[in-house]
Amino acid sequence: MTGVGFGAFVRRAHDAGHLVVQPRMGMSSPARMRAGLLATRSAAATTVGTITLDSYTRVGDLESAELAVLEGVALNGYPIVSHETTTTLKVLEGIHGPDFPVQVRHGSAAPQDIFRALTAVGLDASEGGPVSYCLPYGRVPLRESVAHWAVSCELLAAQRESGGEPHLETFGGCVLGQLCPPSLLVAVSVLEALFFRRHGIRSISVSYAQQTEPGQDAEAVAALRSLCARLLPDTEWHVVVYAYMGLFPETEQGAYRLLGKAAELAVASGSERLIVKTVAESRRIPSVAENVAALEYAAAVAARTSRAPLDGTATQTYAEASALVNAVLELDDDLGAALLTAFARGYLDVPYCLHPDNAGFSRSFIAADGRLCWADIGRMPLNGVADVRPARAITSADLLDSLSYVRRSFDRHHPGDRWPVELPAPRGA
Repeated sequence: MTGVGFGAFVRRAHDAGHLVVQPRMGMSSPARMRAGLLATRSAAATTVGTITLDSYTRVGDLESAELAVLEGVALNGYPIVSHETTTTLKVLEGIHGPDFPVQVRHGSAAPQDIFRALTAVGLDASEGGPVSYCLPYGRVPLRESVAHWAVSCELLAAQRESGGEPHLETFGGCVLGQLCPPSLLVAVSVLEALFFRRHGIRSISVSYAQQTEPGQDAEAVAALRSLCARLLPDTEWHVVVYAYMGLFPETEQGAYRLLGKAAELAVASGSERLIVKTVAESRRIPSVAENVAALEYAAAVAARTSRAPLDGTATQTYAEASALVNAVLELDDDLGAALLTAFARGYLDVPYCLHPDNAGFSRSFIAADGRLCWADIGRMPLNGVADVRPARAITSADLLDSLSYVRRSFDRHHPGDRWPVELPAPRGA
């Protein structure tokens, strides 16, 4: 594989024994965005940069994004399509390069304009997917998202002609990740990675979001790695773990404890990259200083954690995820068509997802031991495979209680806890 690009950087860091840590950072002001990238690069950690886009750009409302840029209105991310190319080039000047790649994060079901804008300034790394950036984020028909993502992958893959190796990260392992049993997250992540590969992308990362029980998370990442080793033999790939995507702890110690567990999961499972969250997640958009503190804390925990990967094929999670992936691949040689059929038949069915193209028959719950379990598999091809534990009817109160399970667990005082490292010292904003 090529020695340049986002994927190659992560691979080199991993081979040298370092976990790559990354913030989810985006500011509409070019000066603040540049300052955020500089601070990320200067952190006491092995880092890559992030430019997270604003909500208007994500949904394709470029008129509103352009108006905000003209009027100097602050947005919740960087409007890369609406800023002049020369403006973004100045943001990146002297920062982005082989020793500090930058990824654009967005959330769009139709990212063609975004991909054109990022490649115009020399960037070639992004993320998302036809399922994971469709179902949770609105009502765009899945058929349209699949078509948009096919075109977008090919746009990005064309950058190889200029000597680079464009990189895409599937968000599938995080798709409505709260209360979603890990086998479905693993399956969607692998299927989106295969979709990317069939549309010309050869450098890929597969994602998994930290869930409710560490042992189950370790099994899930092992299953993800085993499936990728089997199905992506000719592809440069790595695994990225996300710190918990749901309601984050409200206390500083709870937040750092949860982030530390994510870093331990990443290293122990052999994963190569970690997306961090900060102590401010439960209250507001974090500052640059808070992002840097999270990066450095995660890196310090990672440095004191040993690798202890599991046998990826010997778990319940692998059995379920493999069955789902195999069933979808058998539906059609065209993976985009196979994904559409899978959702239409309920072969893939995300619990509690209200998108019109999701069947909505599956149900899950948090068991007494903290593991996410199936209460109902709906029409998914998991009969005789899934560990189904029928539960009483789930009420709205039950759902709200489950959504705060992790927050409550980590905010609770644990007298016997020993911090793996000291809390970071405060920095200036």
